[in-house]
Amino acid sequence: MNASADAPFRDPGRPLHERVADLLGRLTLDERIGLLHQYQAPVERLGLGAFRTGTEALHGLAWLGPATVFPQAIGLASTWDPGLVRRVGAAAADEVLAFHAKDPSGAGRNVWAPVVNPLRDPRWGRNEEGYSEDPWLTGVLSTAYARGLAGDDPRWLKTAPTIKHFLGYNNETGRCTTSSNLPPRVLYEYELPAHLPALRSGAAVAVMPSYNLVNGRPAHLSPLINDVLRAAAPGDLLVVSDAYAPANLVNEQGYHGDLAHAYAHALRAGIDSFTQDDERTGPTLGHLRRALDEGLADPAAVDDAVRHILAIRLRLGEFDPEPPYAGVGEDTVNSPAHQELAREAACRSIVLLKNDGLLPLRAPRRIAVIGQLADDVQEDWYSGTLPYAVSARDAIAARTATVFCEGVDRIALRSGGGHVTAGDGGGPLRLAAAPATGPAAASVAFDLFDWGGSAYALRAAADGRYVSEGDDGTLVNDAPGPNGWEVRQTFRFQERPDGSVVLFHIATGHYVTVADDAVLRLTADADAAAAFTVDVLRDGAAEAAALAADADVAVVVAGDHPLVNGRETEDRRDLDLPAAQEAVLRAVHAANPATVLVLTSGYPFGITWADEHVGAIVWSSHGGQEHGNALADVLFGDAEPAGRLTQTWYRSVTELPDLLDYDIIAADATYLYYLGTPLYPFGHGLGYSTVDYRDPRVEVAGGRVTVHVTVTNTGERPAEEVIQCYTRQRLSRVKQPLRRLRGFGRVRLEPGESRTVEIAFDVADLATYDTARGRLVVEDAPRKVQIGRSAKDIRVCAPLDVPGEPIPPRDPFAGPWEAIAHDEYHGVVLCPSGRERGEAVRSAEPEAWAAFRDVDFGDGAAACRLAVNALAGGTVVLRLDDPISGPVAGTCTVPPEADRYAFAEVETALTGAQGTRDLHLVFEGPEIAVATLAFTRAGRAG
Repeated sequence: MNASADAPFRDPGRPLHERVADLLGRLTLDERIGLLHQYQAPVERLGLGAFRTGTEALHGLAWLGPATVFPQAIGLASTWDPGLVRRVGAAAADEVLAFHAKDPSGAGRNVWAPVVNPLRDPRWGRNEEGYSEDPWLTGVLSTAYARGLAGDDPRWLKTAPTIKHFLGYNNETGRCTTSSNLPPRVLYEYELPAHLPALRSGAAVAVMPSYNLVNGRPAHLSPLINDVLRAAAPGDLLVVSDAYAPANLVNEQGYHGDLAHAYAHALRAGIDSFTQDDERTGPTLGHLRRALDEGLADPAAVDDAVRHILAIRLRLGEFDPEPPYAGVGEDTVNSPAHQELAREAACRSIVLLKNDGLLPLRAPRRIAVIGQLADDVQEDWYSGTLPYAVSARDAIAARTATVFCEGVDRIALRSGGGHVTAGDGGGPLRLAAAPATGPAAASVAFDLFDWGGSAYALRAAADGRYVSEGDDGTLVNDAPGPNGWEVRQTFRFQERPDGSVVLFHIATGHYVTVADDAVLRLTADADAAAAFTVDVLRDGAAEAAALAADADVAVVVAGDHPLVNGRETEDRRDLDLPAAQEAVLRAVHAANPATVLVLTSGYPFGITWADEHVGAIVWSSHGGQEHGNALADVLFGDAEPAGRLTQTWYRSVTELPDLLDYDIIAADATYLYYLGTPLYPFGHGLGYSTVDYRDPRVEVAGGRVTVHVTVTNTGERPAEEVIQCYTRQRLSRVKQPLRRLRGFGRVRLEPGESRTVEIAFDVADLATYDTARGRLVVEDAPRKVQIGRSAKDIRVCAPLDVPGEPIPPRDPFAGPWEAIAHDEYHGVVLCPSGRERGEAVRSAEPEAWAAFRDVDFGDGAAACRLAVNALAGGTVVLRLDDPISGPVAGTCTVPPEADRYAFAEVETALTGAQGTRDLHLVFEGPEIAVATLAFTRAGRAG
């Protein structure tokens, strides 16, 4: 065999499956195994080069040097503009191609974007990476971005987009060991609708599973990968593991005893590419070879994985005589067109949260620009390197006179007889005698930045560099700011009863001590921590207030640092604005009521005081290199506020369920089920004009619902309006959302202009997952269409009558039930009933139960047979009507079983199980699992 130019796999005129089959047939088993790692080995005899999966391109090309930085994903989503999001994806793809042409090994064309996890909880550390808490909107926007990345050619791919992270992933706390409980309705009505659209459309051609477990089974081993994801994709689907996740199957999760068994299982589950040990392929390939040699894995599974890999590489044109998209040059990167697009995207992503008429700014003579973020543009973990940055201060100063201050305290730290001093060359901090006044005094001065969550950063006044951990555990002032995978520039100030503080280094968990040589070092010994007195040399809030008092308008720019107090590996604990930033805002507002609050963040804040007192509030994500220009465009009225929230803004963390509670239905979570009054609702965003809604009409034909509404600009400025269409099902056998987004239309209206907007969706989109029959059903029920400016600002409604079917009572005799298909529960979690397939419910606390509503026992059920498992044994009681006081219909004794996957069948006779009743499984004992229930009709043996 050789790599002749006329080999079938090199012929782009042949069908893809023929080319894949030809190339696969030319590879030896060892060569096939060599393709299963992230760093795929070259096959020189066939002319196959090396190939690497995984180039980050979440909101522009990342990690490879200066490239256009667009707004964060949550910001792109806030545009509610799929066409714009698609153009940003296309620009990012072009820059990937330009970097790939320059360095193929450094910039691969399999890109790991977009993130499609629905944003059910704003505390998630990676909130800025996602699009929306609404699964449908997530699907629309992720499909748009993926299509931009993939390109428009039906055969050839610009890049190979990878949706991530499948499945049920919204917590960083214990992310490799926690299990996300996804009952069937949550899976089919909330999670999958976010993940599947980009795959079904063919826009995304790859998937990355998540680190967590789902219903007790590692997501990387989920049967849904093959059963659902591959079934949804129109072509071959490449499944890549997350970084170091394969080894987690043994080390962190303990799901398998050794890596050969784990990797064999992963292959069967659908993992095609193992992202493990960086570029060191040897260990992974060795475990896979052992799995084959010992019969743990079938060579056919290797062939399947390689087939998926080769299909994507062929679609990228790698083996074509004239590869498509080969002409993209370096001048594409940060080109004027991409700079203009970055400004447009940043501008249209800005959301006007509140406005009492202060905005747009009307030719103020002097603006005080204040805040930690006022003269800063931040990169996040998945940003590219900023080629340039326009801050809020830069852009406002280009338009009018400004004064500026960061509004941070300048402090000195005193211990014993000396002050902490910093040199101007990034050397170690040490205690020294207090300097005299004058330039030398700068050596004891540090600016204190509050990033929330009790995380502070110290910037040395001597050289403007931040205090960080040095290589030998000393503290040095050498960092440009908080940065890196492990941020080593943040501290907690722990107060002692005498008013002094000790400094706790967050990254290491160590304390700051003063060594014998007077140098500040880190120590694990809390008793050795040095006590410091904090002397405030300059009050940041007072300074900010003084500047604001002499200005016409004050603009306070506050928010988060993308790498501190919430990011990958770290969830947030609250929704509060950092305390020092809040103090600055209050002081400025007291000094000058004409205060605008500009929030820049990757997640919502509970800014209740600001909402009550500040006249104008705008929000944007970290907006990339053109952030300041975009912000000024909106503040000064050159652009209409076009952004809308894609996530509920709650008043407080107390309004949220437990971070690990993924059952949004039971927890009344997200705008779909939340019963309270949010600070700002899903879909919220004001404009500088006013819009009237009237004449709603609904048509149902051919399986489609078409909604018409007339909107009129009743104001004196042009209006950018996002008309949002929700539905509500008013009666149901099961709990339904209070409202659900079905579509939207975006229009620009001149003053006085009217336009009729049409929004359409499929009748099938109204389906509920019927757990009893295991399928999606459009229920026969009254509904209404709600049209308005947000989920809580509904302007007009109309009845919605669509064909449906009744959801009948449960039939206990139709076949065995899956216990996970319950309707309600208390104190149970979901767990595997088999190592590779099957799920069960397991008691996790005393008095746990699972309920099955409306069970039609007819003339009666004689017996019930359960598939059960319990380490220590126990009892399952079947009660009717009520889990606590209802009559006992039967009792099953569960034998002890050491193997958690060994389910035994036990049976109980039933008493009183007649007519239509609610049935409750009540677990008496810890860790009792039930997989299935099967009933015998009265009068029938067996």
